[in-house]
Amino acid sequence: MTTSLSDTRSLSETARPSRFGILRHSVVLAQRSLAKTSRNPGPIMNGIITPALFMVLFLYLFGRPVAGTTAEYLQYLFPGILVMGAGLAGMISTGSAINLDLKNGVTDRFRSLPISRTAPLLGSVLADILRYLIAVAVLFGIGALLGFRIQGSALAALGAAGLAIMFGFCLSWLMVFIGVLVKSADAVLSFSFIAFLPLQLGSSLAAPIDTLPGWLHAWADINPVTHVMNACRALLNGTPDNGSIGLTLLWSAILFVVFCPLAVRAYGRQE
Repeated sequence: MTTSLSDTRSLSETARPSRFGILRHSVVLAQRSLAKTSRNPGPIMNGIITPALFMVLFLYLFGRPVAGTTAEYLQYLFPGILVMGAGLAGMISTGSAINLDLKNGVTDRFRSLPISRTAPLLGSVLADILRYLIAVAVLFGIGALLGFRIQGSALAALGAAGLAIMFGFCLSWLMVFIGVLVKSADAVLSFSFIAFLPLQLGSSLAAPIDTLPGWLHAWADINPVTHVMNACRALLNGTPDNGSIGLTLLWSAILFVVFCPLAVRAYGRQE
């Protein structure tokens, strides 16, 4: 039986997922990613435990030398730890999960289904949002136990958490792109660690950037993580943001606009 050109067009249009269909498929694949996390919670636990350890170590190592008291230093340190928790969770889990799916043949099964090629990537990143929420909630609890107190309004505190999560979401697309390009999950972890050091530690995390050496001050001044930490610090402590909120939104948009299309294109070329 022959198929007319109009029938072929009809079939292709039916097979092409709508925008609502892409979202629905992404949500289903996000549920799959969360199911995998429930069986192997190591990455998300690492994304929580590592920032918590940094908070405790920095607090009692540098608290009195930097701020005079650990209580005052915790007010400065905690917003940076909050950003570290959201960013670190995304850097560790997302790229590795995508890479493993590519190497284990799971992606080939996805391609045999009538779903968008964007859905597996978007599903993994959507699952990360829940991981970020868990990390942020746990870190707020640990911070409160150590003595951190929100000085701004409740709405401002939600805004700080939202900025940290939004930045982590946008940063995760960089790791998705790397996860698609490199050949092994171990390489993804190596790249994550290499990115973690200059991004998270070369910032205003432990001390104001004015106190840093010249070369490190120059990097921290343009480091997008510094702007996110300063924005969260201003919102949580009720201090002026000095433009850091706007810079956070700008950097988040740049990361998303640049690396989301690159990741989707690289993923589509994988055969």
